[in-house]
This record gives sequence, C-alpha cells and structure tokens, in this order.
Amino acid sequence: MAIQNRSVTRSREIASNGKREMTVEDFRLWLKKFDVNGDGRISRKELQHAIRSVGGWFASWKNASGGINSADVNGDGYIDDTEINYLLDFAEKHMGVKIIPY
Repeated sequence: MAIQNRSVTRSREIASNGKREMTVEDFRLWLKKFDVNGDGRISRKELQHAIRSVGGWFASWKNASGGINSADVNGDGYIDDTEINYLLDFAEKHMGVKIIPY
C-alpha cells in the first residue's frame, strides 16, 4: 500500500525542547514530499533527503539506514503506508520529531 496523501489536521510547530511537533498526518504529508519518484514508498535515499531537511546531515546515511532497517518490516528496502508507524517511532527517537495526537 502506498503512502497516502491525507489532510493536515495541525500545522507543525517547534516545541520548547527544540523538537518539531507534528501529527501522524502531518508526518505522512511531510514524508510524501521526499517521494521523488512518486511510487508511494520511501527508499533509503529518499529518507536520507528527509533527514537532511531537518538538520541531520552528518549522520544522515547512517540514520537513513537505521530508519529503513527499523521500519521495513517486510524487508523490501522501502517504507510504505503499512510500515509508517515504525518510522514514526524512529523519527521520535532519532530525527528530533515529536508526534502529537490528532
């Protein structure tokens, strides 16, 4: 299943701890911007670009690999809509993102 484009329910804000706050839907829309080939999945290289966009340039390849490895449940080398929750966990731990309700 492809990463679907859904409506944004809350705009992104920066919390006092410096983390970018976003809803699950915001995260999906943000991630979709990096799906450059439009296949509805996020590759390692696309995730690398996403990580760089939030300032993770130094370790972006390592983080992209870690993100794919921790989220790619079916082992196909891509993250799709069915695996997005695993990537959300990774984003909160390693990408300076805080996922908030609604």
